[in-house]
Amino acid sequence: MHLFRETFLLFSLNLLDAILTIIWVRNGVATEANHIMARLLDSGDFTFLSAKIAIGTITALVLLRWGNRSLARYGLTLALAIYLSLMGIHVVTGLSAFGYMSERALYDLNLLTGGLLALFL
Repeated sequence: MHLFRETFLLFSLNLLDAILTIIWVRNGVATEANHIMARLLDSGDFTFLSAKIAIGTITALVLLRWGNRSLARYGLTLALAIYLSLMGIHVVTGLSAFGYMSERALYDLNLLTGGLLALFL
């Protein structure tokens, strides 16, 4: 199992994302950005969590089966980068929700990330 640790990390981040999304949405702190997942979340927490776990499980099985291929390694690296960035968004959401970040700090962070994104595009 070539990519077991990395695949386990991706699955764990997927699960953490699902749990934090439920917490933020149910407490009115944030909304689900993915329209398909938002509809599942509207159907119920269990439906949403089941879908996220199913997607994560299928992804993990594919990565573990074909992890020796370079496309799988590149895809896993990209997915981990995206999920780690998403965890940063969850941290900022939590800090903002609990009043640890001012509106000005959020505005400055938005300008910074927008500028960084413009560099890559």
